[in-house]
Amino acid sequence: MRKAALILNFYTIDNPYFDGRYYSLETMDGQLQKLVEQWLSIDHNETTRREIETFVANKNTSKLKELLESRIQFGTAGLRARMEAGFARMNDVTVVQASQGLAAYIKSGSAVVGHDHRHNSKRFAQLTALVFGSYGFKVYFVGQCATPMVPYSVDRYKASVGIMVTASHNPKDDNGYKVYWKNGCQIIPPLDSDIQLSIMENLDPQIDWDVNKIYSNKNVIFCHDEVVYGYSKRVLDILQPQKLGDFKYVYTAMHGVGFEFVKAITELFTDDGNLIPVKKQCSPDPDFPTVAFPNPEEKDALNLALCTANANNVDLVLANDPDADRFSVAYRTPNGWRQLSGNEIGLLFADYVVQKQTNLDKMYMINSTVSSQMPGSMADKLGFGFVDTLTGFKWIGNKAIELEKKGYNVPFAFEEAIGFMFPVVHDKDGISALVVFLQLYNKLLKEGIKLGERLEQLYSKYGYFKQCNGYYITTPAVQDEIFNCIRSTKPYPSHIGKYQVNSWRDLTMGYDSDTVDHLPTLHVDPSSHMITCKLLTPNKDEFIRFTVRGSGTEPKLKVYIEAKAENENRAESLAEDVWITLRKTWFTVEGLTEKRV
Repeated sequence: MRKAALILNFYTIDNPYFDGRYYSLETMDGQLQKLVEQWLSIDHNETTRREIETFVANKNTSKLKELLESRIQFGTAGLRARMEAGFARMNDVTVVQASQGLAAYIKSGSAVVGHDHRHNSKRFAQLTALVFGSYGFKVYFVGQCATPMVPYSVDRYKASVGIMVTASHNPKDDNGYKVYWKNGCQIIPPLDSDIQLSIMENLDPQIDWDVNKIYSNKNVIFCHDEVVYGYSKRVLDILQPQKLGDFKYVYTAMHGVGFEFVKAITELFTDDGNLIPVKKQCSPDPDFPTVAFPNPEEKDALNLALCTANANNVDLVLANDPDADRFSVAYRTPNGWRQLSGNEIGLLFADYVVQKQTNLDKMYMINSTVSSQMPGSMADKLGFGFVDTLTGFKWIGNKAIELEKKGYNVPFAFEEAIGFMFPVVHDKDGISALVVFLQLYNKLLKEGIKLGERLEQLYSKYGYFKQCNGYYITTPAVQDEIFNCIRSTKPYPSHIGKYQVNSWRDLTMGYDSDTVDHLPTLHVDPSSHMITCKLLTPNKDEFIRFTVRGSGTEPKLKVYIEAKAENENRAESLAEDVWITLRKTWFTVEGLTEKRV
């Protein structure tokens, strides 16, 4: 980019951010100057070019360094960041660079591309399709869809890769680039680091930036209607929902894409009027105007849905997150509304699913290591297999495929963060979860059992499992300090407060006290902190297990505590006491801000 052109932009184009002064590139340090010139030489998007030019004109070097000096990293979740100019953000340039690196790494084959309704999602998906088409891939362009439809399409078309442009339930200014491998699962290491290396080797955009050219590109196949029909048919074929009784439920899509798909599928096994939509939240809106944070788990996110239920005298509220891969439930009790946790929904699903199985010795259930271990108690009593994985459906889905190849049936898996997997796809699927939950609820109604009563029955049968989860807001440096202190006792501490340590697994250091060779069976990652510990109490029938880990996407240190006891109060008090004990013994650094969830 010629500097004269840069000057011309600010003196001839209306720029509301220009402060009337001009600062030349020479006023910056040499490295930052090169990064600005590099960005302006490859960015063809007027909006993001203007952002960088404005920061140059206003001499905002701190912002320029924030946007340009670091690079958004491709990981097992693909890419996710705020939409802004710069190598550290989601924008046309970084999407094209990621697509070029991914296409170059795979070399040939076919790709599925879908997107949600967020700002820029369609454009990012179109650019992705153009890149893969230019590399000779056959591109199945699904268009706007629910996230589960992309792994479904990878399976359907036997594609080499699938890309879903979405930031799920993140704030409105974020976007993401989620990658599915040829097995229909999100990628796991070492694919992420290998792809990142390929991206770094293919940074120079080799693309015609006119996204409308996908419509004349012979390598791009538009398959939205075919995918929606095929996915819907697979949901019905696999889950086989029966006609519902005469009850109503309120549904919110949280301003996302779910409503049209949920409505079309549920109409095939419900009567008119069963579904009552939250009208202000059931049309896709990238600004999410009625919620501060578009995640059904967040406080107050279901307020409009609950008001709709009250106005219509309805006892059940169901919700998807904006890309419809997560699912949440609230129901009316004599004391008001109660929203089920992800673990509680998972237990209800596990109970419902296991009742429908005929060959338990060839069945496995899976959840993540930070989710409730109650399915393990169910497995011990009923005789089916249970295994936990690292957090994330990339691990759950790949473990399910591994077990299926060995001849096992995996009818259900879940994660406490309201993610639920059924055999429709090897990923969390909020639409399938909604279909199954309606069947579960319908069955309980016929039996005269309320949701809370069924949970109580399950706890009485398998033990009371109660959680105390939350996080501390902190920095990576403080996290390092905390974990270094925890690991100062080798190989691990014998006690934490008054509790005796029964087992210790450190997936950062690669140590597990429960294995013969002390090597973990789960993936070891030296770049992230994660410790799981089991504690003893004087009662041999009681069970305490907690995991402490650093968040990979937020400045948080997350804590998941679960206690099992003979009654609810005892289990809750044990979990609470362990939180307090950890706060007093481990998390003693000043300035930590804690939040329970």
